[in-house]
Amino acid sequence: MSRNAPDEAVLDAVLTASRTLVAVAERSLGAAAEETTLAQYRALVVLASRGPQRMVDLARALEVTPSTAGRMCDRLLRKGLIRRHRARADRREVLVSITAGGREVVDQATARRRDLLAEILGRLPARRQAAVAAALEAFAAAAGEVPDSQWPAHAAEADVSSVLKLTTGKNARTAAPSGTGASRAGAPELA
Repeated sequence: MSRNAPDEAVLDAVLTASRTLVAVAERSLGAAAEETTLAQYRALVVLASRGPQRMVDLARALEVTPSTAGRMCDRLLRKGLIRRHRARADRREVLVSITAGGREVVDQATARRRDLLAEILGRLPARRQAAVAAALEAFAAAAGEVPDSQWPAHAAEADVSSVLKLTTGKNARTAAPSGTGASRAGAPELA
C-alpha cells in the first residue's frame, strides 16, 4: 500500500470536517447518549457492520487493547446491547454480538445522523455534494470502514459459526449462535 504524506491544506480541511462529523455523531445519539458513550456506540457499529467478533478482533477494529474492549463489552452487556458466546470447539474463545436492542440504538442513531447530514449537504450545490461523496467514500475505504450497504441484514442473528470459520479457520459446524434454534451444536450465551 502506498503511503503518500498529505498536503497540509488537505490535512487541515479533513481535521475541520472531522470536528463537524464528531458533532453530528454526538447529536445523532440523541437520548441514547445518556446511556451510551461514543466509544461504546462505535463498538456497536463494528458489531452491526461486521457481525459477531472475537474479543481480540473487536479490540483490533476499535484500535484499543483487548482489556479495554473487554471492559467496554462488560458495560454494553449490562445494558443488554450485546451478548457473549463461547465457541463450543474452543471454550476459551469468546465471541460478542449485537442484540436487537443494540441494533436499535445503531439504527436510530443512523437515521438521525442521515437527517443531520442531509441538512448540511443540502446547503451545497449537487456538483459539490457528489464531490464530497466521492472523497468521503475513498476516505472511508482507506480507513477500512464497511459501507452500510454491505452490513449483514441482521447482525444480531448472524451465524456465529461463519465468523469462527472466517476468523479462526475452525469448522463452521462446531458452533451456532445461542437462541436461534439451530440444529447443530450451539454456542452457549455468557452472562
